[in-house]
Amino acid sequence: MDRVLGIKNTTLDNVVLLASRLLLALIFVHEGAFLAMNFAAASAGMAKMGVPAAALVPTIALQLVAGLAIAIGWHARLGAAALGLFCVATAILFHTNFASRNELLHFEKDLAIAGGMFVLMLRGAGGLSLDAFTGRNAQHDSLVQLANLEVASEPQTSYHQNSVAASSAKPTTVPEKLFRAIGT
Repeated sequence: MDRVLGIKNTTLDNVVLLASRLLLALIFVHEGAFLAMNFAAASAGMAKMGVPAAALVPTIALQLVAGLAIAIGWHARLGAAALGLFCVATAILFHTNFASRNELLHFEKDLAIAGGMFVLMLRGAGGLSLDAFTGRNAQHDSLVQLANLEVASEPQTSYHQNSVAASSAKPTTVPEKLFRAIGT
């Protein structure tokens, strides 16, 4: 937010990230708890949709574990990636009857939630999180900054020089640049 508004407010960024994490996590924690408390009915409903009953336990576990991980900011990037993929799969597998306005809305909503999860996966949990408290975000952010510094410090060449160099030299990958930047 600070880049858009031209002001630096880390506290505001962290509060917005916390609120966003809680809003995203709420639907999954609530649904996972509801499915667990109504296991027989949920199993019957899934069977009616052609989903094996054995898929219910992992679904509940994913929603509860990843949802809580996002809410408290513990391995939030991993939880967000898992739930983002879960939302894409749910949209594609269960909400493709676009003749029904309700199904189209669920399809779009699942994709929108997936988009939010992928943004969270890339951005991280922020400063008001268990990851920040344990130093996990700081380690990830340091590696990203080092990679960006390494990429930015490479000399700029003309198009012709790049095409000649590309034809004769092996390209440097981002992991190689990271290792060079941290001295390993």
